[in-house]
Amino acid sequence: MSELSNKKTLEVTESIDTTATLGGGTRQPSKAVYIWAVIGALLLALQVYVWIRWITGPYFERVPTGASDPPMLMKTILTIWTVALIIGLPIAVYWWIIRPWRRERRITLDGILLVSMGLMFFQDPFLNYLNTWCTYNTWMFNRGSWTPYVPGWVSPEEPGAQVSEPLLMNIPGYAWGVLLITIVVCWFMRKVKARWPGISTVGLIGVTFAFTFVLDFVMEACLLLPLGLYTYPGAIQSVSFNAGHYYQWPIYEGVMWGGVQAGLACLRYFTDDRGRTIAERGLDQVRGGLVRQQLIRFLAIFAAVSTTFFLLYNVPAQWFGQHADPWPADIQERSYFTGGICGEGTDKPCPDPALPMPRKGSGYIDTDGKLVLPDGVEFPEMVPINRAK
Repeated sequence: MSELSNKKTLEVTESIDTTATLGGGTRQPSKAVYIWAVIGALLLALQVYVWIRWITGPYFERVPTGASDPPMLMKTILTIWTVALIIGLPIAVYWWIIRPWRRERRITLDGILLVSMGLMFFQDPFLNYLNTWCTYNTWMFNRGSWTPYVPGWVSPEEPGAQVSEPLLMNIPGYAWGVLLITIVVCWFMRKVKARWPGISTVGLIGVTFAFTFVLDFVMEACLLLPLGLYTYPGAIQSVSFNAGHYYQWPIYEGVMWGGVQAGLACLRYFTDDRGRTIAERGLDQVRGGLVRQQLIRFLAIFAAVSTTFFLLYNVPAQWFGQHADPWPADIQERSYFTGGICGEGTDKPCPDPALPMPRKGSGYIDTDGKLVLPDGVEFPEMVPINRAK
């Protein structure tokens, strides 16, 4: 990436540069990097806490495939895909972390992004925070999920019956897979800038978003969903491609993930003349040696990456989750997609807008249409109106 050619595009961020001119000509160092680093440290502490609770608790249990088994072709392709991602992880670590360190004795932006995007995987199941509308194929290796330990988690889950995380696929997929796509999108941005040198920053971001939307359609709707990696059973079918099938793709998924991918690319592309992102402004004022400086740098970039995912995807996903459509029969017939959450073999119907939306620890309407309350819980009593008040 040509850092000098991108320098002019940073006018939109000049107000948070490393220094700011005050009255009388004095200059005050920017504290942006410290703010981002504090956010990153808090997020990392939360992730470590939740993951420890998960690993040491009852939810660290495999979610089985259930009565049905994926087709042999699906299992073969998913196995090959997983192996390729696993093999690619050490190669990515060498290429973006070890190789630059050996040659230049420095930690590159891409090296930090590799780790940050791998840790971003923590947020992967958050789209189901309020209601379950996305599930993974439980045939793949899993140990359940950490979601019940996320503060305020609402969706009902039980050990061995929840939306599982395919660890061997998602960890490397988020780390080097998302980074590689980000690099490709940055390449596209450079090509656009070279073709139309006068394009504004807003215009470039808009063109980039359109590109990432199409890219997500190709990756998800045409590849990952038909492969059977995961499914969107609660997608709003009136705005979905291949609606009613297990590989239905909601158009707003392209908007949300396309926005995330465009945001990550902009974070990497719009750097200053020293190759630093918006989250690193003020890094020169950090004292305490190289180790402390690089730690703060990592935490700041990690916070920016995580915030991009959270704001552009997981926040709007909650609205779509609460307006989910009934789960298609094509998904309910495949137990490896339902994960024991609902359907045949349980007394719980799959989420449907005709039913109350259950929450963790609440009662639910069973398949016979009866209310089932948790053990030891009684139906709330009616409080009579005091007409004297």
